[in-house]
Amino acid sequence: MIEVKNVIDGINYWIYYVPKEIKRMSDIDVTKKPSPTKWSKKEILGHLCDSAIMNIERFIKIQYEKQPYVLPTYNQNEWVAKQNYQDTPIEEILTLFYVLNKQIIAIINNIPNEKRSYLCDIGNNELKTLDWLIQDYYDHMEHHLKKQIFK
Repeated sequence: MIEVKNVIDGINYWIYYVPKEIKRMSDIDVTKKPSPTKWSKKEILGHLCDSAIMNIERFIKIQYEKQPYVLPTYNQNEWVAKQNYQDTPIEEILTLFYVLNKQIIAIINNIPNEKRSYLCDIGNNELKTLDWLIQDYYDHMEHHLKKQIFK
């Protein structure tokens, strides 16, 4: 089993660090796209909000749906485009990032230990535990923050 406290501490760290550091960046730094097909920092942060939205549903449903719970997929490029993060004020995206991840923490804190081993199908009949899914959510967040936004 994963150390849930480490994931929660990590998410808490990022939800306070990200707004402080993003506000130090210029508007150009936050909105500039590395190429026409790549996301800006604002869009990456929006994508992390979309990931939180998707995982809130996953973290809840895996606890009561038939096992193994089949994870719904989503088209991340369409979500970022339809949410129009590029033209959304950065303060709104930062608020959304904060609120969604506070909810993720609350959900994780309320998962009974026995349900952390519940299985989900992440695609192609590949089964993973809820614990794995929680850790994957955090690793995905850190990847985008460390390698793309704050590289």
